[in-house]
Amino acid sequence: MTIPETMRPTPKAGVLDIEAYVPGKSAAPAGVAKVHKLSSNENPLGASPAAIEAVRNVAGRLEFYPDGAATRLREAIGAAHGLNPANIVCSNGSDEVIGLLAQAYLAPGDEGIFTEHGFLVYRIYIQAAGAVPVVASETNETADVDAILEKVTPRTKIVFLANPNNPTGTYIPFDEVKRLHAGLPKHVLLVLDAAYAEYVRRNDYEAGIEMVSSYENVVMTRTFSKIHGLGGMRIGWAYCPPHIADVLNRIRGPFNVNAAAIEAGVAAMRDRGHLERTVEHNERWLGWLSEELARLGLRVTPSVGNFVLIHFPEDRVHSAAAADDYLTARGFILRRVAGYGFPNALRMTVGTEEANRGVVAALTEFLKN
Repeated sequence: MTIPETMRPTPKAGVLDIEAYVPGKSAAPAGVAKVHKLSSNENPLGASPAAIEAVRNVAGRLEFYPDGAATRLREAIGAAHGLNPANIVCSNGSDEVIGLLAQAYLAPGDEGIFTEHGFLVYRIYIQAAGAVPVVASETNETADVDAILEKVTPRTKIVFLANPNNPTGTYIPFDEVKRLHAGLPKHVLLVLDAAYAEYVRRNDYEAGIEMVSSYENVVMTRTFSKIHGLGGMRIGWAYCPPHIADVLNRIRGPFNVNAAAIEAGVAAMRDRGHLERTVEHNERWLGWLSEELARLGLRVTPSVGNFVLIHFPEDRVHSAAAADDYLTARGFILRRVAGYGFPNALRMTVGTEEANRGVVAALTEFLKN
């Protein structure tokens, strides 16, 4: 029996129009001997041993609340990047701080802009704030500054730019980011989502630190989930002008970063050796994967992240869906990205040597059949 809506609490207008975020799958069918999860852009080397030990050390004092200001973590981040800890806000993953920015700076009727293949969470948080999501087209699967600026109206309050972008792995140079900012009204907030910044090895790239330090309407968000291998701890952070940090600290949860996450984050931020090993591993295998997949006749979007977007033929036999089923049955879990506008592509995280070689071997057989 269906209960009439008038007889139960109902959410505010627009909430039920939101399509829930669906993470990448993590399991293979029963009977698969070994699973390689390559669907969530996790670090194939795992977390820093120092971070793991730090979490163990917290286990004996779980009854105590964490430091609500995450002071030690902000200081460790500040020391690593040369930033004032007072301008850093830590969060339960970078998703949380993105949501807080939308909550704080968007009202019903306002508009938030993001790009055609941008992170799905942007749309969700814009809609949750009662605002209107506005999509700017991309060029060659890359953010297009002119297309973004064309979408700006008097109702625009936020522009979200993932740089590098997920799931494409593409980026725009710092000069283009500056051109984007120069074209925005001063009251519009530019949010630079730099979740994959540590992987980028391009001389014309800058994550956003310089712009935040120079302007009142730019925020940079970062995460520990990728390069630091701490996705399970849920740690993110934002570098903001003081007035924006003040706003975020007013509306975030009082203990939004847990004690284990704080200690793991401090240890990870100090372990530069682990970060460098991760970058070296990614540099080697990102290039190898791109070349090997291209040899198979598959188009790969050029990536500067720790993943590749693989495009499959249009025929039904060799489609992305068929490839996904074939790979999953062999223990290789990749990410379907139809929700990002790529119905015939799969995103693959750069994995261990065994996983990378295994996927290429499996796809070789799949395309032969």
